[in-house]
Amino acid sequence: MGMVGVQENGHGEMGLSSISLGTKNKYKRMDSELSDDHDDDPSHNHYQEERGRNIRKYVFACAVFASLNNVLLGYDVGVMSGAILFIQEDLKITEVQQEVLVGILSIISLFGSLAGGKTSDVIGRKWTMGLAAVIFQLGAAVMTFAPSFQILMIGRLMAGVGIGLGVMIAPVYIAEISPTVSRGSLTSFPEIFINLGILLGYVSNYAFSGLPAHINWRIMLAVGILPSVFIGFALFVIPESPRWLVMKNRVDEARSVLLKTNEIESEVEEKLAEILLAAGSGNADKSQEKAVWCELLRPSPAVRRMLVTGFGIQCFQQITGIDATVYYSPEIFKGAGIEGNSKLLAATVAVGVTKTIFILFAIIFIDKVGRKPLLYISTIGMTTCLFSLGFSLTFLGKGEIGIALAILSVCGNVAFFSVGIGPVCWVLTSEIFPLKLRAQASALGAVGNRVSSGIVAMSFLSVSRAISIGGTFFIFSAISALSVVFVHTLVPETKGKSLEQIELLFQEKYEFQGSEVELGDVEHLVQKQ
Repeated sequence: MGMVGVQENGHGEMGLSSISLGTKNKYKRMDSELSDDHDDDPSHNHYQEERGRNIRKYVFACAVFASLNNVLLGYDVGVMSGAILFIQEDLKITEVQQEVLVGILSIISLFGSLAGGKTSDVIGRKWTMGLAAVIFQLGAAVMTFAPSFQILMIGRLMAGVGIGLGVMIAPVYIAEISPTVSRGSLTSFPEIFINLGILLGYVSNYAFSGLPAHINWRIMLAVGILPSVFIGFALFVIPESPRWLVMKNRVDEARSVLLKTNEIESEVEEKLAEILLAAGSGNADKSQEKAVWCELLRPSPAVRRMLVTGFGIQCFQQITGIDATVYYSPEIFKGAGIEGNSKLLAATVAVGVTKTIFILFAIIFIDKVGRKPLLYISTIGMTTCLFSLGFSLTFLGKGEIGIALAILSVCGNVAFFSVGIGPVCWVLTSEIFPLKLRAQASALGAVGNRVSSGIVAMSFLSVSRAISIGGTFFIFSAISALSVVFVHTLVPETKGKSLEQIELLFQEKYEFQGSEVELGDVEHLVQKQ
């Protein structure tokens, strides 16, 4: 009830300013900005600067809170790489059970992601995040106290559904509340938090590995419950997505949120008009719901291009083997010649640190350099590192040079992943779809991501036994080379465009022919500015 009260007050206070904004906008168009641009009042300028700072902090906080669910996914991925060594020892599970336990999370999380599109359209983006945290907490609690492999699997299934919901909704929510100028860096926050979670998982493995085998893995898994406690608090701080509010015809509330998240007040009405136009009538009734799925299953040429780009980039993010590198890094280092659990887990922490540090480069450059250059750097770099890892494991044996090159290649691979395809993939899928399709289409993209991840995680050990670990990485390297071609031909540049402008990129007149069209489009935008 408290939140409703706050929002109503927000409307009360901001309703008047929104009326004046509307008139200010009209004068702006008629009088060539006479009323605004020559406003030399220092107190007014100070107010605008102060307001801008507060809004930037507020949007930043919203992006951080919305990304907390991704810490859970990252932690689970990181912690399981070490915990599995002790679960195997404690519960005496087979290699196949080990693969199923690790990989099932990705397969099950796709059901969470699929349900996430519909759920977030019904109960809102914000409360979908809360639901995801609750389901994950229950799953983590069941895993912590599991007496057998079967009970452990039940907890894992629940955690998977929670993670699927959380991973799908965070980028959509952040893209919908972020100002255009900082949308890329803010929408890549979930990827930072996945990396942070992975690093915490690795550190947790290292910290608790000295305890007895029947206790240490339980503590490792139980620590994962902590981030979801913060999510409960976050729900009372962050606003609902203005675009979702418009879809539900709650236009006044949407205006209130836009006023809190946009630095330039005079743009709020313009932005609201853009969203209203994109949402069409905004009524999410049964017929429209059917229409959404009809449009996704029988897409127009423009929507087909969006689906190929969104679904494709999500699949390439995973089939290049990043989860195999992260889940099984102890196995890879063992293959390279590192011995002893403690040394293996320490080398794995180095991978986690690299992955987390390099994501910061993506955050800094994604809105400056653009999405596409980062994707080129990332995919070409990963192809090289995966090839060198395959080479070191196959031809250099277990000597010091082999170990050094293997560690360097794994760290290089995760670094290039974090600089580009890791975060950019989520940014793109939250940007390219029209408003009425965004949640469901992003859910489909997340499904492609999770299925690819599950296939890789559940088959890596078996394939490695058949063709060696080095051979497996040669295959990943070849797939990564294909991703370079995919980026060149099918991914447009979306930097600096509003969500509504990006939609136009995929219309009939913007046929993709390599990158010439996008470069021309960018030049055209630069000239306009």
